[in-house]
Amino acid sequence: MKIPVKIYALLVWFVISILMVLAIAACNHTFVHLDENLTSEPSCHMIQHAAGETCIPHDPTRLITLSQLTLANAIALGVKPIGSASALNFELNDFPTYVKGETKEIRLLGQQGNPNLEKILQLKPDLILGWEPDRKIYPLLAQIAPAILGKWKGPPSWREHFSFVAEALGKEEAAQQVWEHYYQRTKLLKAALGNQYEGKTISVISVSEGRGIIVSTKNSFEGSILNDVGLQRPQAQDVIAPLGRFTVSEEKLEEADGDILFVALFDSRGRKMLENLQKKPLWKTLKSVQQNKVYLVEQLTWGGSNLLAADAVIDDLYKYLVNTP
Repeated sequence: MKIPVKIYALLVWFVISILMVLAIAACNHTFVHLDENLTSEPSCHMIQHAAGETCIPHDPTRLITLSQLTLANAIALGVKPIGSASALNFELNDFPTYVKGETKEIRLLGQQGNPNLEKILQLKPDLILGWEPDRKIYPLLAQIAPAILGKWKGPPSWREHFSFVAEALGKEEAAQQVWEHYYQRTKLLKAALGNQYEGKTISVISVSEGRGIIVSTKNSFEGSILNDVGLQRPQAQDVIAPLGRFTVSEEKLEEADGDILFVALFDSRGRKMLENLQKKPLWKTLKSVQQNKVYLVEQLTWGGSNLLAADAVIDDLYKYLVNTP
C-alpha cells in the first residue's frame, strides 16, 4: 500500500520532533550533572603539614590523635576523638589526669611516638591527626586514612600546634574562645596574686630517672604560663633554651633554686630519685627548701603543652600560691 506524500511528511516530522525532544532531555540531564559537579563543594580540603599536603574531610567523625597535646587540643575545641595515643605513665597505663573526665569513650592506642597501628586500623578512622615525631610511620598512617602531622619543635611551639589542630578541624572560631578563656584565667590569677610575690622568683624543675634534673626556662610551656601571670623566674632560668629546658648536675643544684620551687614528677622512679636528692647536703642549702616552699606537681600536666593542661597548671598556681599560707 502506498502512503500518501502528505501523510508521509507528517510522520517524518513527528519522528524528528520526538528525537529532538529526547536529545534535548538528554542534554539537560547532562547539564544538570555538570552543574552539580561544578557547584557542589568538595568533600575534603587541602592542608599543608609536616609530611606534605593532604586532602582531609571537612567534618571528621572518626578522628584519631597521636599525642597527648593533640588529643587535649581537639577536646578543648569541642571535638572528641574515638582513639588516641598519649604520653603514658605506665604505672597507670592511662591518659593524663587533666583529661580524665573527657576520655571515657576514647580508646587508648599506646604511647605517643609509638602508637599501635593495628588498633588504629581496627577503628576505621576518617582522619588521623598527629605531630612531627610520627614522620617515620607516616607512610603507614596514610594508608589507613587521610593523615596530617603538625610541626613540632618542642614545648616552645605549643601555641602553634594548637593553631594547627584548630585549622585542621575547622575550629578557628572555637579556638578564639578557648584563648579568651585562658587569658581571662591568667588575668584573674594575676589579680589574686596581687603584689605578694613581687621580688620573689619561681623555679620549675622536673626529676626523672635517666634524665636527671631538668630545669624549665621561660620559653617552656610552664614557663610561658608563669610569664603570662607575671611571675618572676630565677636568673639562670630567665633565658631562652632550644627546647625550653636544660639539664643540671647535682653539683649545680643552685641553678634550680628560687624563692618557690615546683618539682614536677612523672612516676614513682622520679619520686625515688627526688627522695635520694633530698638526702644530699646541697639540697638543704636551697632557699626554697629552707623556707619550706617546695611543691610537688605532675610532670604530665606541667609539661602538657596544651590548653587543657594550661588550665590545670593555673589550678595548681591557685592552690599553692593563692590558697596556701
